[in-house]
Amino acid sequence: MSPPPHLVFELLLEATEIRLEAWHLTWQTSSELSRIVSTIGACRHGDRCSRKHIKPAFSQTILLPNVYHNPSHDPVCKLTDKELQEGFDAVYEDLYCELAKFGHLLELHVCDNVGDHLIGNVYARYEWETEAQAAVDNLNDRWYAGRPLYAELSPVTDFREACCRQNENGECNRGGFCNFMHLRLASKDLVSSLRHGQKLERRLNPQKTEGGGGWEPTKREGGKGRSASPSRRGRNDGEDRWTRK
Repeated sequence: MSPPPHLVFELLLEATEIRLEAWHLTWQTSSELSRIVSTIGACRHGDRCSRKHIKPAFSQTILLPNVYHNPSHDPVCKLTDKELQEGFDAVYEDLYCELAKFGHLLELHVCDNVGDHLIGNVYARYEWETEAQAAVDNLNDRWYAGRPLYAELSPVTDFREACCRQNENGECNRGGFCNFMHLRLASKDLVSSLRHGQKLERRLNPQKTEGGGGWEPTKREGGKGRSASPSRRGRNDGEDRWTRK
């Protein structure tokens, strides 16, 4: 015996509503994922993501993924807070001095997240898109601290939106696995000194017209380039950690 027509209609209507609700939920999730990716410039699903995230052809910002490895994330780390900060300041100065060679470096940020898509990411924003492109072209042929660099243009332009505000207030319950940036901050005096140095050098030595142009740190005594790499046993002070592939 066939069910009454009105019952069939109600069942079909209910099934349609379920499909529409599922589609709407999928659309919302997809839209939210795309928004987050454009905000932080990285997808937590990596190469497994079903969506195609289009990388920008032009941008003022570059991304160097997985560059900084925070020793404190190692369970057996015994370094003090002071030693950790000094080590990070050395890395930050290394990066700043090298990246500023390609143009006017406006911002430099290093992620302290532990999620695969954000761990150790370095973001640098330049004044001009040509400067960012010059940095990408050069850095893809380089190594830093014994590891190859992979540079790409990033869609991130507003780091206030990309950073986790709850973390800045000490309230983020996701910790290092948060989908927004948890930044590792260099010492204020160091950042101020680097910015002042770049400003002064650019004033004394106007920007070059080829290759992006930027601030090349002054040479130390003995002809060695400026480098903040921490001294290690068997290494000379100021030894360059940057090499070519």
